[in-house]
Amino acid sequence: MKILVVDDELDICEILQYNLETEGYEVAAVNSAEEALALNLTEYALILLDVMMDNMSGFQMAHKMKENPATAQIPIIFITALDGENHMVKGLNIGADDYIVKPLSMKTVKARVNAVLRRVYPHGMRNGMSAETVCYEGIVLDLKAKTVSLDHQELPCTKLEFELLSFLLQHPGAVYSREDLLKYCWPMDTCVLDRTVDVNITRLRKKLGPYGKQIKTRVGYGYCFEK
Repeated sequence: MKILVVDDELDICEILQYNLETEGYEVAAVNSAEEALALNLTEYALILLDVMMDNMSGFQMAHKMKENPATAQIPIIFITALDGENHMVKGLNIGADDYIVKPLSMKTVKARVNAVLRRVYPHGMRNGMSAETVCYEGIVLDLKAKTVSLDHQELPCTKLEFELLSFLLQHPGAVYSREDLLKYCWPMDTCVLDRTVDVNITRLRKKLGPYGKQIKTRVGYGYCFEK
């Protein structure tokens, strides 16, 4: 599983990255909320987020994540020097899954991280997703090999079809507009029409056969994968 550390203290980032990697996690680190929000956060299973940072605070970043359907379900653990009860309550009310006060005990951090991941992703899965696969009934996506199988048979897909299916499967029930799908599934700086999304969704539905009906159209809003 991939974890993102967001902290403006370089030494904290390095310590967390090293210790979590020894637990077997894939860890990336950035030094500001702005840098973090520029990333594709949907790739991460957990965010370790400092509260007190220059410009945008961790609380503000968490608000933005919770307002975005694509990132609203990603668990957040706040890491901060603010140890008052009011700060902890504020963080938890925003939607954080845990709150750890500095100075950090790496033993405590590892235990809290493992506990949150076990709770949010039981059996190493999230909505049918493991560290390397996403699945729904007979559909299995291998995120590393970039392959799709349908009822145990390999299903040839274009890169865009794979990205669309992967994104929708990882966020079941959430409705995404054409603009959202262009942002998250198409290469950056690609100039395409909204109609392009419709065409690719239609092709994907046909390829998925009986499972194609799970990709629902919400008129006036966009598309979702309904389980």
